[in-house]
Amino acid sequence: MMGAGYLAQPAVFLVKVIFGLYATLVVLRFLLQLTRADFYNPLSQFIVKATKPLLNPLRRLIPGVSGIDVASLVLAWFVLALEQTAILALAGAGLQIAGGALLAIPELITLFINIFLFAILIQVIISWVNPGSYNPAIGLIHRLTEPLLSPVRGRLPNMGGLDLSPMVVMLGLVLLEMLMIPPIKDLIGQLL
Repeated sequence: MMGAGYLAQPAVFLVKVIFGLYATLVVLRFLLQLTRADFYNPLSQFIVKATKPLLNPLRRLIPGVSGIDVASLVLAWFVLALEQTAILALAGAGLQIAGGALLAIPELITLFINIFLFAILIQVIISWVNPGSYNPAIGLIHRLTEPLLSPVRGRLPNMGGLDLSPMVVMLGLVLLEMLMIPPIKDLIGQLL
């Protein structure tokens, strides 16, 4: 006989997909605004339209600070907090709002790191497969990754046309995640 545990795993999967995708869109909007990406780009327009219904009312309550869209960060954290609260409830831990709110912090940091990792990886693959091509998504990816890649590229020695900055930055991002996230999760585990 199938119990509630049988349905919990697919439910957790759906919660992660739905909330994770929306949180990713909100973080992308924050990052694209931070890097001054082209908001007339079709992909940017999709992100703006998808996040506008929840973000615009929140912006009335939470103003930006020094050009940083704080409302986007709060919305991304809130979406991830709802996700974590739902996952805890589905796992049988009950309704732990504080736990979900705290667990959303390392999830948000991981989301930022993963967005950069995947953007750099996509950019590298495209440079191998179809170098010099342009597509609206490629333009946004370049705009998003260039603030990380450019300083590293300037410090690396000339390797005869081979750009190793993506590899160096990706290694740095993975190390950052490995060094940051476990201590934060341990601290949260002690608080709960």
